[in-house]
Amino acid sequence: MNRIKNVLRNRNFILSMALMLGLLLPKGTRWTEHLTLPALAIVMSLSTMGVSGGLFRSLRSLIIPAILGILMSYVVLAGFILGMSAIIINEEDIWKGFIVLAIVPPAVAVIPFTEFLKGNSTYSLVGIIGAYLGALIIMPLIVFKFLGSSPFDLGRLSIITILLIIAPLVISRLLLWKGIDEQLESIKGTITNWCFFVVSYTIVGLNQDVFIRQPLSLVPVAAIAIASTFFLGLVIECVGRLFRIDPKITTSLVLLGTIKNYGLAGGIALALFSKQTALPATVSTIFMFVYVIWLGFRARWSD
Repeated sequence: MNRIKNVLRNRNFILSMALMLGLLLPKGTRWTEHLTLPALAIVMSLSTMGVSGGLFRSLRSLIIPAILGILMSYVVLAGFILGMSAIIINEEDIWKGFIVLAIVPPAVAVIPFTEFLKGNSTYSLVGIIGAYLGALIIMPLIVFKFLGSSPFDLGRLSIITILLIIAPLVISRLLLWKGIDEQLESIKGTITNWCFFVVSYTIVGLNQDVFIRQPLSLVPVAAIAIASTFFLGLVIECVGRLFRIDPKITTSLVLLGTIKNYGLAGGIALALFSKQTALPATVSTIFMFVYVIWLGFRARWSD
């Protein structure tokens, strides 16, 4: 019985099952599609409980992490994605999909992923806040440069920032104030893992037909997705070791520099262009979860 409980709490098992069920049984997404945003909000509320209440008292200490969040997402990762896609991608719709992918900020899931991998959660949080605020200026500039217009709704980005960053921060403070955080500590990890199950299953299931009907079109897209996670992540790690950066901060920088908000990118691509344009976000989502699972295994081996 204990073995079954341990399996059902295991992050890698839960994420792997979400990927498989999304590909094999996608019809369940009709019920889970509307649960993704609440699931992410719950994850963020639980993850930010560990953030010190005095974090925002010293604005000077936030400047460097916020700037690094912008640089990792919009200089390192966006530059890498745009550079590789310019070389490899020939289809215009997929090329637009990579532009959309480049303009979105990091995934809010970077915060709980940082906790999973024992990184610096505070650094990741401030980096994400900086990247989301920077996105309000950077997104229009990148789109204007590559597409000649700004065909996306900044209001949606503002709403996502409120629902997935600001509101969870407020809720986490309330949980700490009421002392509920101690009661949740033993089950926080399990709740987080199953919330990610809902999100990952939904994203994969909604795009299941792409993997069945257009397998050849996935090859160049998958190559970029793999390179921008596994390869780029190793490069960032090596740079961190070279400059003797705190390993916990390096973990945060790796996640900020390898993971985009694929859900937002997919939504923008579908709303403004075509299903084909959403392909880079869809494929990258799957490899992102594979990447995080791999990082978890590697962290366990090194312990």
